[in-house]
Amino acid sequence: MPEIRLDDSWKASLAAEFDKPYMTGLKQFLREELAAGKRIFPKGSEFFRALDLTPVDRVRVVILGQDPYHGEGQAHGLCFSVQPGVKVPPSLVNIYKELQADLGIPPAQHGFLEHWAKQGVLLLNAVLTVQMGVANAHQGKGWETFTDAVIRAVNDQPHPVVFILWGGYAQKKAAFVDTGKHLVLKAPHPSPLSAYTGFFGSKPFSKTNGFLEAQGVTPIDWRVPDNPAEM
Repeated sequence: MPEIRLDDSWKASLAAEFDKPYMTGLKQFLREELAAGKRIFPKGSEFFRALDLTPVDRVRVVILGQDPYHGEGQAHGLCFSVQPGVKVPPSLVNIYKELQADLGIPPAQHGFLEHWAKQGVLLLNAVLTVQMGVANAHQGKGWETFTDAVIRAVNDQPHPVVFILWGGYAQKKAAFVDTGKHLVLKAPHPSPLSAYTGFFGSKPFSKTNGFLEAQGVTPIDWRVPDNPAEM
């Protein structure tokens, strides 16, 4: 298995998960896939990139995705985000459209969202790996249990967090979040198949910042720098 990079705050918070049988089975599955010559995205050092960029005590917002992109050079460990130089995927195109309608921020020319992650936006997929060219290939192998533990760790933080849940899958996965403490924003998925059924016009970005400011917390700068190197 390749080197794993994970912020120390998450190592402490999730230490028990790494010793559980499901994680042992997941590691064995990934080893066997690699041994069989299958390509796995993202690369091993980026499996936990979302957590590594956003320490648990600094999480202000959670955006939940489902599965990493399975095309060449796309996935790098953050949901909805792609590496620099890769065409912006359709769902992110629609996220940018809603961002412009909501806050007047013009769409970025790329889909690299580390600027958000470094401000405390946890861009978490439910499943953290995928086989090249095979969507959902690693579902049901243990990742969902691990990311449930991630969401519980955020839910248990003493400070309020905004959970942005797009689509039924994300809403079901985070159904246990304490709505008495945290703000939960629900809308249809930004996919072209569903964006026109209520995603557009849902104003998640202004609602998020309004909540954070009401809590005395610095709002998110949702602008994506033109140059990914500036992030």
